[in-house]
Amino acid sequence: MGILDEDVQRVREATDLVALAGEHLGLRRVGRRFTGLCPFHTEKSPSFSINPELQLYYCFGCGKSGDAITFVREVEHLDFVDAVERLASRANITLRYDDVTVSKDRQRRTRLAEAVGAAITYYHRVLLEAPEGGLARRYLRSRGFDGDAARTFVLGYSPEGYDALSVQLQQQKFSRDDLVDAGLAFVNRANRLQDCFRGRLMFPIYDARGEPSGFGGRTLTNEGPKYKNSSESAIYQKSRLLYGLNWAKGEIVARGEAVICEGYTDVMAFALSGAPNAVATCGTSLTDEHFAILKNLARKVTLAYDADAAGQGATEKWYAWEQKYEVQLQVADLPAGRDPADTWKEDPAALTKALENAKPFLQFRIDRVLAAADLTTPEGRARAAEAVVPVLRQHPNELVREGYISPVAGRLGFAHEWFKRAVDNSAEPTRVESKPAAGSRIPRADRREVEMLRLAIHEPELVADHLDAALFVGRAPRAAYDALASAHTLHEALATTDPDARELLNRLAVEEPEFGEQRDAYVVELVANLTESAGQRLLQQFVEAGDDRASEVKQQLDVLVRARDDGEWSTAKSVSESLLALILHGSGQGEP
Repeated sequence: MGILDEDVQRVREATDLVALAGEHLGLRRVGRRFTGLCPFHTEKSPSFSINPELQLYYCFGCGKSGDAITFVREVEHLDFVDAVERLASRANITLRYDDVTVSKDRQRRTRLAEAVGAAITYYHRVLLEAPEGGLARRYLRSRGFDGDAARTFVLGYSPEGYDALSVQLQQQKFSRDDLVDAGLAFVNRANRLQDCFRGRLMFPIYDARGEPSGFGGRTLTNEGPKYKNSSESAIYQKSRLLYGLNWAKGEIVARGEAVICEGYTDVMAFALSGAPNAVATCGTSLTDEHFAILKNLARKVTLAYDADAAGQGATEKWYAWEQKYEVQLQVADLPAGRDPADTWKEDPAALTKALENAKPFLQFRIDRVLAAADLTTPEGRARAAEAVVPVLRQHPNELVREGYISPVAGRLGFAHEWFKRAVDNSAEPTRVESKPAAGSRIPRADRREVEMLRLAIHEPELVADHLDAALFVGRAPRAAYDALASAHTLHEALATTDPDARELLNRLAVEEPEFGEQRDAYVVELVANLTESAGQRLLQQFVEAGDDRASEVKQQLDVLVRARDDGEWSTAKSVSESLLALILHGSGQGEP
């Protein structure tokens, strides 16, 4: 149950996969294909390929494959329906659903997003125009942010009154349930709606698609918590949201780097200083979901935290994320005790310089230890060495640890061997985790069968009269052929077959047949080779069964082999057709 199949097909046909993928990675045309660095695994040479005619992609490095819907699901971590809805919105297609409950759920989420969007507009107008927004305007000016910055980031102010927003939105025909479910209001003891945010500078939070999701509100007095975020709802899950990602996504992809901050004004400061690739968590710590989203956009992640906060983070998690998501984790070189927004106000150029001088996370931690030590005496250097050892030991990669031991030993004046023994002498020895080799998981298949399938995809009119299931014995090629034979389109075949056959078909869709100059001869030779293999299987079966037809099959095989070897393609084609008829009428119809 979900979106109607014909609407899914409309979305698929209306989406240009090359343009879509181009929003996430650089592509260049090579012949009839487009290639680029795969967004799903780390690589230096492009192995990601798109067939623009068939609207399919395949990575020869990691085996990822699919169409536009699959691409959006993988890149943005969406379920099928969300991905289709994302592309439908992009193509201005109105979707229909085959289940009333599903349809209502989607409509509900849309309504809640509309309510949050209306609240963003209202709060923004109050900040810019209303007298009660004066306190927030003065605060922003004190931090160095002018009216243009407030407009760029659609900042707002929530009035002190108990129900100012609720009254406004109810006048716009939003119901009580709309406001409560969107996290904008609650029902108080007097059974009246009361605004959730009052007297706060409002930072609107959007999801990666740019849809309104919620708010972060900063108090401008000493009352209540400094920051308050929207409550969890159908459209606001803080573990999956990053403030500013809707604006920064394109720059993150273009620069190959995501900058992670702690505060909303930090994101603004980076953007205004010329680094619009910064995002911030929404009142929560970094999560696996955050990293899973970012690693599809860039493979370099820079922490722009206050130095103390970065150093005191959950070290094991940083390293685990670095390995799991194959990202390069580094720390911006911010002045001690200063957050990005403070640094920007005092010296905007210093903020971009802090990114340029970012250090790998382990180097940052080592430098912190040594900066706090007295290196002028042997005793001080000894204490520094002992303090550095557990920092080195925490890194999970033995090769990385080894790379840092030599410079640390040289700086402190102690032997490399001492550090090596000290680092290795741990209760829980660290080790380099082995990983499965990247690449396709398609079982090894007969090259002739694979090539015939390639022709069936790209030039079906050349081979349609020469194909039958009996010619395919490999499990994946046979399943791929069965799917093609029973479907009207390649996309339909992909949707109905098993994972191995699907991957094979996706791979072949982005590969060109290599005819050379003898196109017709190439096709006939391929047909002859496959038919010969099937004929040999039938011959063995007849011989073992004592079937008199064995001699006829043997005679046909001999003629076929001679004609193929002599390049007599007309004869080879005729005999292949005759032999295929024998195969189809015999008892051997191809092994499953």
